[in-house]
Amino acid sequence: MISMTLAEVAQAVAGTVLDADPDETISAVTTDSREVAPASLFVAVVGETHDGHDHVDAALAAGAMAALVSRSTKGPRIEVADTVVAAGRLARAVIDRCPDLEVIALTGSSGKTSTKDLLRVVLSGFGPTVAPQGSFNNELGLPRTVFEVTQQTRYLVAEMGARGTGHIQYLCGITPPDVAMVLNVGHAHLSEFGSQDGVALAKSEIVTALDAAGVAVLNADDPRVRAMSAKAPGRVVTFGRAQDADVRITALDLVAGIPHLTVVHEGTSVDVVPGLHGEHQGLNMAAAIAAAVALGLDFQTAAAALQAVTLDSRWRMEVHERADGVVIINDAYNANPESVAAGLRALASMGQGRRTWAILGEMRELGPTSAAEHDAIGRLCVRLNISRLVAVGDAARPIHMGAAHEGSWGEESMAVADVDEAIAVLEAELEPGDVVLIKASRAVGLERVAAALLGDDS
Repeated sequence: MISMTLAEVAQAVAGTVLDADPDETISAVTTDSREVAPASLFVAVVGETHDGHDHVDAALAAGAMAALVSRSTKGPRIEVADTVVAAGRLARAVIDRCPDLEVIALTGSSGKTSTKDLLRVVLSGFGPTVAPQGSFNNELGLPRTVFEVTQQTRYLVAEMGARGTGHIQYLCGITPPDVAMVLNVGHAHLSEFGSQDGVALAKSEIVTALDAAGVAVLNADDPRVRAMSAKAPGRVVTFGRAQDADVRITALDLVAGIPHLTVVHEGTSVDVVPGLHGEHQGLNMAAAIAAAVALGLDFQTAAAALQAVTLDSRWRMEVHERADGVVIINDAYNANPESVAAGLRALASMGQGRRTWAILGEMRELGPTSAAEHDAIGRLCVRLNISRLVAVGDAARPIHMGAAHEGSWGEESMAVADVDEAIAVLEAELEPGDVVLIKASRAVGLERVAAALLGDDS
C-alpha cells in the first residue's frame, strides 16, 4: 500500500486521531484482526453477524498501528461516522496518489471474476498489476483490493457488482475508471432490479463514470450492452462475434470442454487455446484482449498471454480427476441461467462418450421468472443429452420437472431434498469415468458435494 501518516488518513476519511501520534505511518490496511501486520490500520467493520470493534484490542496487540472505528474504543484510533464509507474514502486517497495508475473497471451479470483473472494475466505482461482476490466487488471488497496498490503498480483491475441502482456509481467514485467494461446483461439479481432493462441501467453506470479520455469496452453481441455506447463520453471498443466487433471472435469451438478461439483485430488473427473449460470463457478472453487494446497495448502480445492460461479463483469450473477416472467439475460458487447453461454445454462436450451427471441447485434472486428459468434448465439438460440430472433442494425441483416434461426422460432425472442426499446418490451410483458438473447459487452450499466426492475434508 501507499504509506500514509495517521494525520493523512484522518484527513482522507474525515476522522479524528485519538490516543495516537498523528505522524505515525501506516503501510497496510486490514479488516481481519488475524491478518494484522506491523504498521497496519485495522478497520472495524460492523456486519450482520459480527462487529469488528470486538476485535480492536486483539488487532492492536498483534501490532496494528491504530484502528479505524465508528464508536469509542481504547487505544490508538481514528474515529469516523461509518468505517465502510471511510474505507472507501481512504481507497480513493490511495488512487489519487498514483497519477500513473490506470484503472480497468468491469461489471456484468456473469463472468466478472473469470474475466478479472484473465485481465490480471494479460496486463501483468505489460506492467505490475493488482486485481481482486476472489470476488471482492462491493463497497468493502473494492477498497481491500485498492490497498494492495503501490507506487510501482501500473494497472488496477476493479471488479464491480451491484444489487441496486447507484451501487456501481458509488464504486466508480472510489476507483474512477480509465477503461470501463460491461460483459453482459443477464438474469442475475432480477429480484432486485425487476427486469433486464433495470439490470442494464445499473450496469451502465460504469460507462457514464468515464470522462472524455476514458474508453468503454462493450459486448457487441448483447443488445443491451451494445446500446450503452450511446452513453459513453469517449471512445468505444467492442468485442464478440458480431461482424463489426473491434476484437472479433471468428471461431469458437469446444474440444473436450476446452474453447478453441480465433480472434481478429485490425486484420491480425490469433488462435488461443487456454487451459480453461467452457465456451463462455472464449467471450471472457475476447473481453480481456479488448481491454488491452483499449489501453493501447499490443493485440498479439495480449492474446498470446492467454495461451494455455489457467485460473485460480475457487469453485469456478474447477476440474479434478479422481484415480478411478471420475471427473468432477466444481462450479458451485454461483449460478444464474446463463452461467448454468454454459456449464451444461461444457459438461456435454467434456463427457462425449462418457456418462454425464448434472448436480444442480437453486439459482437465487431471479424474481418472478424463477420457476420458468429453472424449468428451462431442466429441459436444456435433456436437449444436451446429459445422462443424469439431480436437482438439489425444494427450490430446484422445477429443474427436475422441466426435464421430466421434456422428451422421453424418466429415471434420468431426480429431485433430492438436500446436499447429503445428493452425496448419497452419487456415492452409490457413480461409475469410473463419469463426468459430474456441480453448480448452484453460493448459498446452496453444493461445494460440499465436490468435497465429498474428492475426499476433501476442508
